[in-house]
Amino acid sequence: QVQLVESGGGLVQPGGSLRLSCAASGSTLESYSVGWFRQAPGKEREEVFCISTNIGSTWCADSVKGRFTISRDKAKSTVYLQMNSLKPEDTAIYYCAADRYYSGIYYKEYDYWGQGTQVTVSS
Repeated sequence: QVQLVESGGGLVQPGGSLRLSCAASGSTLESYSVGWFRQAPGKEREEVFCISTNIGSTWCADSVKGRFTISRDKAKSTVYLQMNSLKPEDTAIYYCAADRYYSGIYYKEYDYWGQGTQVTVSS
């Protein structure tokens, strides 16, 4: 079983950058695909928008492509989400999720979720 902890959130001005981390304990992430999803204030959770698969590929949705990048550090068993050119509409709680066998966009299909980290984009 794996436990996930997100960190790196905070308050940033529009146009700024943040790097979120998703650190695993209890197991390495080597055999897990990891995705990021978010929930904006007063809205439902969005589906997974960036994925780092357990076969080494990455994917981000068109909605964030060019601004967000997902990567992983195998030695640290951590997955990162680099977010650039942040917009007020990116304000949300950001979650990472992991699964051994699923690497799609439906967050409910991932077996393990973190508690989330708050990102606020505001001037």
